[in-house]
Amino acid sequence: MIETMHGLPDGVLGFRAVGAVDSSDYESVLDPAIDAAIERGEKVNLVLVLGDEFERYTLGALWQDARLEGKPADTWGRIALVTDHSLIGEIVHGISFLFPCEVRIFGVAAVDDAVAWAAEGPSGA
Repeated sequence: MIETMHGLPDGVLGFRAVGAVDSSDYESVLDPAIDAAIERGEKVNLVLVLGDEFERYTLGALWQDARLEGKPADTWGRIALVTDHSLIGEIVHGISFLFPCEVRIFGVAAVDDAVAWAAEGPSGA
């Protein structure tokens, strides 16, 4: 499941993955929050935490994640991935050039740094 993180600075959307993440998590939690930010004309600065409680993404969730790329490119500000799962970090790092925004990977112990970085917004903004 995807849980919304609360108490974040204005302009930052934060989510924590717990257990298995499936497509319904995107449809009920992530997509509506991103769409609401877009409707308000805000850049999407996203913090996603894949900590010890995270188990896996289902194929449906991976598909929903890929569909996020269909959002207008100017929607995105920064994406901070917070994880100690080295394989996930390596994969995201390897494909980060495909993202239409800045992407940075942080360890779980640095979640506050990830939030602060995302809150700064995109470089040159």
